[in-house]
Amino acid sequence: MLLGLTIRDVVLIERLSLAFRPGLCVLTGETGAGKSILMDALGLALGRRADASLVRPGAEQAAVAAEFAVGRNHPAASSSTATGSFIPTLLAGLTSILTTPSNSGT
Repeated sequence: MLLGLTIRDVVLIERLSLAFRPGLCVLTGETGAGKSILMDALGLALGRRADASLVRPGAEQAAVAAEFAVGRNHPAASSSTATGSFIPTLLAGLTSILTTPSNSGT
């Protein structure tokens, strides 16, 4: 389950931290409100190919972090539960950092 999404300097978003509660979470809004930017940021945190054009104008780099709770039997939790201790959930964080072409070393 997605617990949180933190975005810094992606497209129009300077800084944003979202916390999600258990249950159904729905993103709604007017056209142009930024729903697609949030979905693009989540995609980056999950490993989607990055593009430097997503870095907010004037910023040198962008960062996205997603935090998940995964169940005890989830494959991502297997190394943490190998000791046999009871862990109801494991928090897994994924981070993606984008840099502008001038700072990417190319």
